[in-house]
Amino acid sequence: GFRTGILTNNWVDDSAGRSLTAALLERLRRRFDLVLESCRIGMRKPDPGIYSHALEALQAEPQEV
Repeated sequence: GFRTGILTNNWVDDSAGRSLTAALLERLRRRFDLVLESCRIGMRKPDPGIYSHALEALQAEPQEV
């Protein structure tokens, strides 16, 4: 009954090793209900907005997490 999420502080990887980053993120997506990448949503930790965004996406209240 729990929903889980992970927040990353990362950037769009356009390096030669980007397939490794993509593989890691794919594994994370299989294990978590939500994977938020800072580079995709335009915020990064410790910006409070990223946590508000995650709560909204998980449909959770702060006291529930």
